[in-house]
Amino acid sequence: MFKSAFRVTRGAITYFRSSAMAQRGFCSNCGTPLIFDYPEFPDLGVLAGSLDHPELVPPVVQYGIESRVPWYQHLPELPGDKPTYTVDPNGYLPKIAASNRQHPDHDTGDWPLMPVQDPY
Repeated sequence: MFKSAFRVTRGAITYFRSSAMAQRGFCSNCGTPLIFDYPEFPDLGVLAGSLDHPELVPPVVQYGIESRVPWYQHLPELPGDKPTYTVDPNGYLPKIAASNRQHPDHDTGDWPLMPVQDPY
């Protein structure tokens, strides 16, 4: 994506200078990785997991394939028929809900800062 077309709709990106050439942008409120940036280049790498609707933005290129682990190609073959947290034998869901400070994976009308609650 060209930087000129990129917009942050809420808050501001915090940057970590990961090398002399590059910086990585993340949300300072929740820690979500957002972008990868070579400051002198006109384009920007936007992490799909940071988008409200990643299904609407199919990838057009892969980076870092030299670091791909051998099992990566087999991910589609693994079982994955149950949505996350449909099984909760240890009773974690109430504890997670009571202490969650992460923003939902979609835009909302407001984003209240959650008080720190330690249910343990």
